[in-house]
Amino acid sequence: MTPGTLVLLHSPLTTASAWGSLPAALGAYDVVVPEVTDDDRPPYAGRYVARAALEITAAGARPPLVLVAHGDAGPLLPPIGAAQRAAHRLVGGYVFLDARLPGPGTSRPYREEEVPVGVTVRQRGGDFLAEEPPMAQDWPDAPCGYLATSDRYQDQVRQARMRGWEVRESLFSHFSAVIDPGATAEALTALISAL
Repeated sequence: MTPGTLVLLHSPLTTASAWGSLPAALGAYDVVVPEVTDDDRPPYAGRYVARAALEITAAGARPPLVLVAHGDAGPLLPPIGAAQRAAHRLVGGYVFLDARLPGPGTSRPYREEEVPVGVTVRQRGGDFLAEEPPMAQDWPDAPCGYLATSDRYQDQVRQARMRGWEVRESLFSHFSAVIDPGATAEALTALISAL
């Protein structure tokens, strides 16, 4: 598929710094990178979704959108997609980049040694880690793909395959966008083309 805009959604456990220079490496695309940092009290997921939707609108994202989630932003793709549909913006695809899938489950904080220099990790309390993300009805409403860049989410890779989604594995780092943005852009572009 050919997206109008790629929307890169960082994990609620980090900031947009987790995308490194990937947006620049995706030069062929119009890229929007929402920075969500005001989801600091319950409902955490609802606040993240609302801020992301506002930033997507403010950036003038052109449909069809491809929503790309990293880490714990994965379970938020259905409600973010629903917010885009409510705003009459077509979502053409969803990509989970080393991310959790929608459904039950809780967040797992990063260990310090996992995080490369330049990535800001947001400290979260137990109530955040235990919050179940909301689920949108009638999802998925567009093709989905999974790009695994580490072995952190192998269960999700298996689930994506069982659902018949496009899956690519380029195992170099959970923070591949920072470590090797060129290779990550290449793998992401190939996956999006296959949706």
